[in-house]
Amino acid sequence: MKQIKKTPLDLLDDIYSLAYWMTGSESVSHDLVNKTYLYANTKTRERELLKTFRRCYVDQFGQYTEFCISGKPCKTHLQLIDSLRQWTADIKLSVLLSEISGLKHRQISEIVGKPVDTIRLWLYWGRKLLANDGILKASA
Repeated sequence: MKQIKKTPLDLLDDIYSLAYWMTGSESVSHDLVNKTYLYANTKTRERELLKTFRRCYVDQFGQYTEFCISGKPCKTHLQLIDSLRQWTADIKLSVLLSEISGLKHRQISEIVGKPVDTIRLWLYWGRKLLANDGILKASA
């Protein structure tokens, strides 16, 4: 079976849906989609566009968390928080790529940069958490 190749313009609705589900805000979704498409051209492949979306999301939400109460620098705490936010965002993105974009496990694995078995596990738990308004809904 021949797979239909989608252009960046064909993916605009999917990217916007992903952005909205990831952020929960129309204006933030609009900004995130605009940032993603700044790096795209008419020949950008679907996988590369989705990787760009992921990178833009992490750049915007995954690294600006102040959690230190004391005046001391606490890079280890920030690194842990960044890792958790990245992990949560990747799980949520994996579920949305599967459900909204209809991508296969291997394709999601290539976008997120994790093994297929990890993606399968993330999809299982991510769907449960999203369905039960779990921790993934609370992320940015």
